Amino acid sequence: MRKTLTIARREYKAQVRTKGFVIGLVLAPVIMSGSLIAMAIFKDHADTTDKVIAVVDRSGVVVEALTAAAQERNSTAIYNDDGEKVRPAYVIEAVEPDTTRPEEQRLALSDRVRTGSLHAFVDIGPEVLHPGENPDAGRITYHSDNAAMDEVRGWIKYPINNILRGRRLAEAGVDETEAGSILSWVEVDPMGLASIDEKTGEVRDARRTSEGEAIGAPIALMFLMFMLTMMGAVPLLQAVMEEKSQRIAEVMLGSVTPSQFMAGKVTGGVAVSLTAAAVYVVVGVNAMKRAGMADFIPYDVIPWFFAFLVLSITMLGSVMAALGSACNDAKEAQSATMPALIPLMIPMFTLMPIAMEPNGTFATTLSLIPIFTPTVMVMRLATPVTIPSWQPWAGLAGVAATTLLAVWAGGRIFRVAILMQGKPFNLAGIVRWAIRG
Repeated sequence: MRKTLTIARREYKAQVRTKGFVIGLVLAPVIMSGSLIAMAIFKDHADTTDKVIAVVDRSGVVVEALTAAAQERNSTAIYNDDGEKVRPAYVIEAVEPDTTRPEEQRLALSDRVRTGSLHAFVDIGPEVLHPGENPDAGRITYHSDNAAMDEVRGWIKYPINNILRGRRLAEAGVDETEAGSILSWVEVDPMGLASIDEKTGEVRDARRTSEGEAIGAPIALMFLMFMLTMMGAVPLLQAVMEEKSQRIAEVMLGSVTPSQFMAGKVTGGVAVSLTAAAVYVVVGVNAMKRAGMADFIPYDVIPWFFAFLVLSITMLGSVMAALGSACNDAKEAQSATMPALIPLMIPMFTLMPIAMEPNGTFATTLSLIPIFTPTVMVMRLATPVTIPSWQPWAGLAGVAATTLLAVWAGGRIFRVAILMQGKPFNLAGIVRWAIRG
């Protein structure tokens, strides 16, 4: 044990004392959440150039009211409290419909969009007020360079539909002054569940929740688990391969056994990740408290996070160390890394289905498969949904058993491969070493 801890201490100091570790500790969350940070920085620095939208109103009932809606928006929504323009104005240009050659008119307007004199154009069908059997006559089409992602399209559909609904109500004999109350929109507030206050025994009313609360913690913990596992386990493959190819391993094995050597490397990786995890958790909790978001901190999930983190790094680290011992050069190490990363990458692709239905069959099944359990189970626990109490314990037991198997098999591979020179990396051979030793 003393020799194992000595190797672990050496590995830990070799990583933690470097400037790269400190820089990575700071930059890793910035890189992982770069798009969110960029959105926050540039949300008030959008292009404020006025956007001209041509409207071909073949129905004759929309363009005037749409122009008025755009003018109202321009007078209320494009300036901040300091009078600074922070959003573009929308300028509606009415275009007389060409009933004889509509295709050529659309082509001419498309050319204007390409040259930049128009931002976009809208083509409103002649029967849009009362769509009949001909669906093309009741269509509204929006044309721009990036129509699917254009924020103007997101805005323009609301005033157009309000105009059409108001006209239909008027034709049905409903007083125009009452149309607003008839068409008023009532939001459905997202609320949690009522509960009992454990201190007073009184019923505690449900509080409002949000999409950010529902997926914020799962996303943060998922990325943190991924990042820390990449930091503690994945580098072991390259490190072991380098020590083998440089004959450092041969010198080390003159003083320690292969099992002690591998155990020290893996323990050092665990220690590095735990150090980074402690920093991130402490900083994150304090930052949320300062931001007035203390109620959103999943304190009950933090112990589970650390337990699964230790097992995950030990399990994957043992595999990585074993694979590294079977590699002779950087090319072989690169080929071996990608298959070993699959257990880390698959949960990232399934984030939204898991966050939307944490107790669904898919999320439950995936969280009980040991190679995916550390990430998926922590994600499920971080959601507002109550997870059956037996499932985290069952997942922990499954991961612990799989970790023991990975350490045992990895040790057998490591013992055979670490001193073997010149034999090309071969997956079948690795499996044979794990079984036969």
